[in-house]
Amino acid sequence: MIIGITGGIGSGKSVIAKQLREMGYAVYDTDSEAKRLIVEDAAVRKQMIQLFGSDVYKDGIYQTAFVAQRVFTDKSLLAQLNAIVHPAIRADILRWATMQDSPSFRKGLGVGLCFVECAILYQAGFDSLCDKVVAVTAPEDIRLKRVIARDHSTIDKVRARMRAQSTEQDLLRADIVVNNDGQTPISTLCEQILHEAKAM
Repeated sequence: MIIGITGGIGSGKSVIAKQLREMGYAVYDTDSEAKRLIVEDAAVRKQMIQLFGSDVYKDGIYQTAFVAQRVFTDKSLLAQLNAIVHPAIRADILRWATMQDSPSFRKGLGVGLCFVECAILYQAGFDSLCDKVVAVTAPEDIRLKRVIARDHSTIDKVRARMRAQSTEQDLLRADIVVNNDGQTPISTLCEQILHEAKAM
């Protein structure tokens, strides 16, 4: 069973994903895996060079800032980037989830749960790969404090990033919602997720 984990910036979904890993569950982090595929997947590299030019890689290193600057003000370019990366991630998730030696299946964890962490799970269409989806939420003031402390960003910039995310719709569509309020232990939230996932 594949469980998607999503949530807005500062909600703490990555902290929950980390705890689930420590508990022995396999977790696919789409952010880190996308960065890997952009560098390692020959087909993706070819398409990236076709779209952005040879400057997208320097000495084999993906130029994140260069791409971010290009797509920031060009929604069409961002859509083309997503059209390259998202199918590659989708295929990689399927490969990862069906591996017979995946830790989530070898450890005998009851129902063979594994997790996919993705901030844009619904927007990228990855929810269609998941049996259930968990949405992680948190009060706005707590989310602001977390992101400012983590990214050393300004409150205005963080608010702008929060406004750009459609998290309210995510909460309505999710099968499980957990409130990471900063008071409830992360381990308790994980147990809630596991209990509700196995009960469905």
